[in-house]
Amino acid sequence: MTQISSDLHDLTVAQLATLLRERKVSALETAEHFLARVAAHTEFGAFLDLQTDVTLAQARAADARLAAGNAGPLNGVPLAHKDIFVTRDFATTAGSKMLKGYQSPFDATVVAKLGAGVPGGAIGAGMVTLGKLNCDEFAMGSANENSAYGPVKNPWDLSCTPGGSSGGSAAAVAARLTPAATGTDTGGSIRQPASFCGVTGIKPTYGRASRYGMVAFASSLDQAGPLARSAEDCALLLSAMCGPDPDRDATSLDVPTEDFTRNLTADLTGLRIGIPAEFFGEGLASDVRAAVDAALKEFERLGAKLVPISLPRTELSIPVYYIIAPAEASSNLSRFDGVKFGFRAKQYTDLNDMYLQTRAQGFGDEVKRRIMIGTYVLSHGYYDAYYLQAQKIRRMIADDFQQAFKLCDVIAGPVAPTVAWKLGGHSDPLTDYLADIFTLPGSLAGLPGMSLPVGFGAGKMPVGMQLISNYLTESRLLNVAHRFQQATDWHTAKPADSAQGIYR
Repeated sequence: MTQISSDLHDLTVAQLATLLRERKVSALETAEHFLARVAAHTEFGAFLDLQTDVTLAQARAADARLAAGNAGPLNGVPLAHKDIFVTRDFATTAGSKMLKGYQSPFDATVVAKLGAGVPGGAIGAGMVTLGKLNCDEFAMGSANENSAYGPVKNPWDLSCTPGGSSGGSAAAVAARLTPAATGTDTGGSIRQPASFCGVTGIKPTYGRASRYGMVAFASSLDQAGPLARSAEDCALLLSAMCGPDPDRDATSLDVPTEDFTRNLTADLTGLRIGIPAEFFGEGLASDVRAAVDAALKEFERLGAKLVPISLPRTELSIPVYYIIAPAEASSNLSRFDGVKFGFRAKQYTDLNDMYLQTRAQGFGDEVKRRIMIGTYVLSHGYYDAYYLQAQKIRRMIADDFQQAFKLCDVIAGPVAPTVAWKLGGHSDPLTDYLADIFTLPGSLAGLPGMSLPVGFGAGKMPVGMQLISNYLTESRLLNVAHRFQQATDWHTAKPADSAQGIYR
């Protein structure tokens, strides 16, 4: 094996794409390298399903396209998908016993666009799927401890959470098991694990990427996005993932596909960065604040100006989210009844008992908790008091952002109040919920947001900075992050544990 191929896992998506395009390495050789690495590093619990024959067949097809000269910019680059996206050739469980062994007859739109393409539509990016990644059950969680298939471990410290619900995606990218991964973000589930694992992740504007084929949690909040090593990589992936899908997804925005790499190197002189007072108050750990403050000083050196702003309803985002999201979850998860597909209890007395036993045995505790909350707030006599009021405050939270964007171009702050905590370290669900306070407002407003590594905190664990911009301005967001990463090297750091074979 050449020196280049022996170091393939240390290369970014952009670097791998260049090597493949220049025929300095083959897609097959690249896929074999990453599959061997995944097989050698099962300690993280990141992967749920591997189909080696499928992956190698995709790699051979990518090499054939390269040889024929009709390959796209990401052709042959490996990636892995969060197990919330349905896939025809890999099992889809959504991290739940309820869907154990489920095989979808079709690929999610995001999977198809990154792969061979949507049937009857444009040719896809031609990326090669390594497998499916572990996640919190039905994407419900902030620690990736709610999966029916075991927790995911943070590559920086195996005793710590990688964040959730896209913990498998973030951990796999951080451990160099895949150069990129898909994730979904409902209340912060791309940004928070990206922060905890020291990688880059972006949630685009709600509706930018098709939700078709994503196992639904909260339909008005769920959004797909990529996790990778750098903003440049995320821009390449997002360009392939996004685009209208009106025939399959009613929430898809009728906005043309965009090249998010076009403005990556634009100068930041005069950029106004809003600093919300509510993101820097009591509850923010001093180590996280120090890393974020240092990053803000770097932005000032790059020509940006810091502008104080206010997002006064930040604290309300937690009760609002935990009314709206469970309400939508209770509706979406009603389809899992043991009749149509998925798990069915083996012993029951009648149809009603079959429903009860199936859902009691098939769902985990956190999913049951959210279904019960959601059913309660939608019930007669409580809909107006809870759900309707939450929707009104959601609109006010979105309005707060629009007022802030009159004063600034992007908003910056921490992703989470602390660095990654120990697995099992939160004794009650409410503590996990409170950890989402900085990511929930942007999700409720449907705004694009991302996390980029900006340093290390307690226990030498990664710290991420959150950037939020206005609707459909992902290009600006990625530009700001890319210029920061050109000036710093936090995003190049990687876990060091010689015993596990992860190299610094």
